[in-house]
Amino acid sequence: MAQGPMQAYREKLHAGEIKPDNAQELAVEKLQLLHHALKSYEPKNGEKGWRARFGLGRRKDTPTPPQGLYMYGAVGRGKSMLMDLFFDGAPVATKRRVHFHEFMREVHDRLKSIREQNLDNKKDAIIVLGEQLSMEAWLLCFDEFQVTNIADAMILGRLFDFLFEKGVVVVATSNRVPDDLYKNGLKRERFLPFIDMIKNKLDVMELASPTDYRLGREGGEQTYFYPLDMDARDQLHGQFEEMTHGQSKADYVTIKSRRIDIPKVYARIAYFTFADLCLKPYGANVYLELATLYDVIFIEAIPKLSPRNRNEAERFVHLIDALYEHKVKLICSAAALPQNLYIEGDGAFEFQRTVSRLMEMQSEEYLGAEHLP
Repeated sequence: MAQGPMQAYREKLHAGEIKPDNAQELAVEKLQLLHHALKSYEPKNGEKGWRARFGLGRRKDTPTPPQGLYMYGAVGRGKSMLMDLFFDGAPVATKRRVHFHEFMREVHDRLKSIREQNLDNKKDAIIVLGEQLSMEAWLLCFDEFQVTNIADAMILGRLFDFLFEKGVVVVATSNRVPDDLYKNGLKRERFLPFIDMIKNKLDVMELASPTDYRLGREGGEQTYFYPLDMDARDQLHGQFEEMTHGQSKADYVTIKSRRIDIPKVYARIAYFTFADLCLKPYGANVYLELATLYDVIFIEAIPKLSPRNRNEAERFVHLIDALYEHKVKLICSAAALPQNLYIEGDGAFEFQRTVSRLMEMQSEEYLGAEHLP
């Protein structure tokens, strides 16, 4: 990986792990150029004096940061795989790769903590957080960059303006072109300067591969049962009983002072219904914690979704994100195939990422890890 993502990509081609793809090769070339530029770049975050202390700008001798990359395209085109090749070999001592939703959850938690410690409001919490983040890592790689709520939209402009000013380099993948970020969002006009910033600071490219690499990857043991009939229910229950040796019991866990009831659990294997997890007002932090507690999670009776149950759909998206990021094995029953669970309405586009993950979570590659206790 020392020679960069191009070498790693060619090794995958040679090993037969991936197939030649002109669109991917163009993206790898751009990532390789950035890899070389990073070898001779380092932001000067160790400045002294009052200007640095108040975050009033970089010194004249601070090197110009390399232009980052914003790579967008349809699901299943290999964006995350290419970014991982770049990140793994990036010649940077302090770097971080994170799912964007998880990053924003952390941003809100840290801003709250900063404000609680700064009750006299003498310090700008966003500037304090920006200083912390820039010291922790000056290469930030964001997977699945998207903005769907006003709370995130109102923070991003000022936070990223500070990070770019401090010389942080950003690489991001997204399903949306920058101009479609926070599309039709409340007070979107206040978000537009951030879109301009993204287009100015990052090289924006579409990964226009004609191939959806999710297709054909499902083929391991059956973990997704549909439609919601007695056969699906019996198979789901049968797998759970076999995996738990018939020794499960009801239990609960406490997450952020909230009691989460678990209908059936054995060791690190838990069984829920969709209603248990998504009809209650749980936040993403609950799902992330559950993903760290269990290696295998069963979910029964995932319904077809629509704008009429948008809140439940949004919780389900957060749930699948958490399970996917922590490589939890998902075994479930649903009313339809993933691509038919949410086919129309204002949340259908964002749901395509969840479709991609539900499909990949059935693949031999994903299921190859050992999940049993």
